[in-house]
Parts: sequence; structure tokens; C-alpha cells
Amino acid sequence: MTPAELSRTVLDAVRRAVGTGELSVAPPDGVTVTEPGPGGCGDFATNVALRLARPAGLPPLRVAEVLRTYVLDAEGIRDVVVTGPGFLNITLRARDGLLTGLVREIRERGTEYGHGDALAGKTVVLRVPYEVRAEVVADAVARLVAAQGGRAEIEHGEPVTLRPVPAPEDPAPLGPDAARWALLHPAAHDRPRITADHLVQREINPLFRVRYAHARVRALTRNARDLGFAGEPGDLDTGAAPGHPHPLQTPLADHPRILRAAATQHAPDRLARHLLTVADALLPLLPEVLPVGEEKPTAAHRARLALAEAAGAVLAGGLSLLGIDAPEHL
Repeated sequence: MTPAELSRTVLDAVRRAVGTGELSVAPPDGVTVTEPGPGGCGDFATNVALRLARPAGLPPLRVAEVLRTYVLDAEGIRDVVVTGPGFLNITLRARDGLLTGLVREIRERGTEYGHGDALAGKTVVLRVPYEVRAEVVADAVARLVAAQGGRAEIEHGEPVTLRPVPAPEDPAPLGPDAARWALLHPAAHDRPRITADHLVQREINPLFRVRYAHARVRALTRNARDLGFAGEPGDLDTGAAPGHPHPLQTPLADHPRILRAAATQHAPDRLARHLLTVADALLPLLPEVLPVGEEKPTAAHRARLALAEAAGAVLAGGLSLLGIDAPEHL
């Protein structure tokens, strides 16, 4: 079960509790699941009971206990534990494994993995000043809003609703991709750097790391094809300690949440920084993907390739939403 599937499962539990009359509250539009925090347990945790407690007129622990019964009854759930003031900590039944399920979902959705309907039917009006950074940020926000089912209208006039700190100079000499990254990667309240550092083809350049990771994945796919094998989700067999998730698991699982937040908060910088997190978690995996010497391709090689390709799809899709090219070769 993927995080998106679990989120829908918990939301369905809320709706069932409302339907039976155990909770008197309007179900939320969505439910966020994350890794358990300090004092938590299991595979995932959610604070939905705390969110619903006040509108339901019940203590958070009571709401959590009601929801626990319904979540526990759902397919694929092994255990649900209530901790702290009312967090639901959920343990999944062993099946493919969480990471394998994520890879399968990303392969099915491709570069549209993480797109959703959080803004379905909504029109977002962005009023921006006549300034290059504001224009670029508004364009990226419009792309993100569309990816969440909404529509953005960009206007110039008062009152301004989107005013990031202006660029200190014209970013055009950096070229379209580096210029956009220079303007989008910093948070809106931070002053962007318009320097040649954004063109350096080395690991000190965040944009280079993101695009290089994607280009390496595309090269690995071509090389694997030449060797006669393709990616297939499964056991990575990387020798990691049991119970420790792969470094890519959390950033891949987080991608839909990041896209929603970037769209609803008008913050493309969140997506830019997230892509860097994905790239940095992906790069150490890449040397292990292809067989070495006389080694024959194994199921582990196919699984590693599938994972790398899934991460590459996230990078390509994210860069596209920022209006930046994801090259096949670099």
C-alpha cells in the first residue's frame, strides 16, 4: 500500500465513522500520512483525529479511538496504535513492501505522479508586479495549480497577491533553465543570487545535481537495454540493515504532499528543494544499478533500475512543473 492509497483508506474510515453517526463532522478533503514522529510506531502516522476533534466536539483521543476501529478493519492494515494526544500510528501488512509499491505507482503515473485534485474546480487569481522574478514564480505556481486540478489567472494590478523579493539584476544571461532555477529555488522572502555559479557543471551547483541525476538514469536505462534487461520493481538486495528504509523511500513517498503544498501555498521553492533531496538520495544508488564485469543481470539489478527510473520520473516531472528542461544527456 502506497502513502496515497493509505491516505484514501484513512479518509474512507472517517467517512464510514460519519456515516454510522459515531462522528458528527464534515469529512476533510484529504488526509496526510507521514513517517511516525518521536514516540510513534509503525509505518505511518496521521494527525487526522486532532484535526477533527474540535469540529466533532470530542477529545482527540476519543476521535482517534473511533477511527482506529475503522482503519484497522481496512484491507492491508495490520495494526493501528494511538499515541500522544491522538496520533494514529499505522502498520501495514507485508505484501510487496512499501518501496516496491511506491515504485509500481510511480511507473504507472510516470511524470504525473503526485498530481491530484486538491484544487479541482478552483480558480486562483495571482496578481503580480511587473518584475521578472514575480513573473517566473507566478508561471510556476500556475503550473502547480493545474497539476492539482485548478486553474490560475495571472494579472498585473493592485492589490498584489504574489510579490517575491525581486531579482537584483537581469537573470537572462544565465539562460532560461538556470535563470528559472535561480529565481525559483530560494524562498519568496529570500533574495535570489544571479551568479554564474548556476552554470557550473559540478556538484556544488544544486541544479546540476538534479539534472545530472536525471540524465544518469536515462543513460542507465539505455545501457540496461543494451545488456538485455529492463527495470522491474522488487527486492533491491542492497545489504541495508533490516527495518531501515532506503534513502529514496521518504522523498518519493513525500512527493504528492510536496506538490500539494507548493500549489496551495504558492511556493514553487518547496518543490525545487524537494527535487534536490530526491537527487541527493538517488545518486549513491546509481553505481549499483548495472552488472559489473562478467556479472549477469539479476532480479536485484532490475529492481534497482526500476527504483532509479521512478526517481528519474519524479525529477523530470518536477522540473517540468518548474518550467525547466530535464535533459536526456548532460
